Amino acid sequence: MNRRTLMISAAALLALPRAGRTESFEIALTEAEWRKKLTDQQYYVLREEGTERAGSHKLDKEYGAGTYHCAGCDLAVFSSQAKYDSGTGWPSFWDPLPNAIGTKDDSGLFGSRTEVHCRRCGGHFGHVFNDGPKPTGLRYCLNGAALVFKPA
Repeated sequence: MNRRTLMISAAALLALPRAGRTESFEIALTEAEWRKKLTDQQYYVLREEGTERAGSHKLDKEYGAGTYHCAGCDLAVFSSQAKYDSGTGWPSFWDPLPNAIGTKDDSGLFGSRTEVHCRRCGGHFGHVFNDGPKPTGLRYCLNGAALVFKPA
């Protein structure tokens, strides 16, 4: 196996959907209702905990004033004031809006991470890491497909 094959295989594993949730949320739709409401890419990210390809979503380079909302239930989750360019290819923020997100341990093949989701509908946003800027030192690395930007 050469390095290229190994890297492609690793990327494919990272993009695999995770097992379904067992928590309950304020907004709970059936699979059919979610599929009707969301695009295929939004469903893959929000409901199957998938990951979009780095640099593939326009919200990575969106820096206008406004608010980012959950694409599943429209809850305001991040302010543009907390957004920054992490250089990762995914929209990144250093702080969520109050009472907007939930987190859980996401242990898997590549170690332990902290998953970030919408506190109201449970939609998967991405992960949070301890390598972000001040004042929090956190990097909320999110999938653009999980978000909708609403200009101020």
